Amino acid sequence: MIKLTLGEESYTCLPEESVLDTLIRAEVDISYACKKGTCHSCIARSVNHAPPEVAQKGLKATQKQQNYFLACQCYPERDMQIKLPDQSEIFSQGKVILNEMLNHNTLLLKIECQDIQEYFAGQFVNLQRDDGLIRSYSIANVPQQDGILEFHIRRLPDGKFSEWLHDEIRIGDNIAVSEPHGHCFYIPERAEQGLLLVGTGTGLAPLAGILEDALKQGHTGPVKLFHGSSTVEDLYRVDELREFARKYTNFSYFPCVSSEHVPEGYVAGRADKVALAHMDDWKGWRVFLCGHPDMVSSMKIEAFMKGVSMGDIFTDAFVTAAS
Repeated sequence: MIKLTLGEESYTCLPEESVLDTLIRAEVDISYACKKGTCHSCIARSVNHAPPEVAQKGLKATQKQQNYFLACQCYPERDMQIKLPDQSEIFSQGKVILNEMLNHNTLLLKIECQDIQEYFAGQFVNLQRDDGLIRSYSIANVPQQDGILEFHIRRLPDGKFSEWLHDEIRIGDNIAVSEPHGHCFYIPERAEQGLLLVGTGTGLAPLAGILEDALKQGHTGPVKLFHGSSTVEDLYRVDELREFARKYTNFSYFPCVSSEHVPEGYVAGRADKVALAHMDDWKGWRVFLCGHPDMVSSMKIEAFMKGVSMGDIFTDAFVTAAS
């Protein structure tokens, strides 16, 4: 008999029984609807090994990479340790090793967390304060052997968490870090495919990680990054990205400024509008959109309408907490 382990509990999967049927029989609270692999309500993740390929049919490549599967379509061939999306968050202890300003309102925060070695640049984690307050931030660097995670934190007006990070956090302080989440990251396939990256504000954080990951893994197709803000002062890492463009001939960088005064060397206009005006043929491109939710939503529709496959559009909308 095959054993399914979920948290501290184990269940026996009967012959010709799916993971979903096993959990329903055991009265486990799992979401499901069609039981045909169409609605994706019963999505789960295999913790210890890759699930059967048929159980991943219809999922994005980024989901497959993280061993997500559809419980209704999974007929396990060996013991599985599984996790459901709504299980309680697990936090590890991290230590602040760097906090310095990238510009007048954006903090570069580096946290050492040895328990988090496996992640993809562009995913996000939840950071938790001692009083239980939690906020989500995208990882801006590729995986490091030293367990260091990099974040770009913008100070938000009356933002309890961002102001605490800007004003009170110190090197050596401990902070709780969740396991990585999200599907907005680079998969090393179709190396000749064009990559379009569009971001606003600290939406550059996940895009910077995705960019570095793609170029270091030898992506050969054109890579275009449009990063925008209202003023030049709100942009950051401009010189570093321009150096990247000089180093990698297939990479183009467009720092976009939407205010009236646009200095030489910058592009006038919102990043999404500049990208739309610049791109001619969209078919076959992979698109990453990060930052303001309105921009992400409208640009996702535009990219799809211009011929980009929905499976090739990856998004990370930065939703501001109420307090």
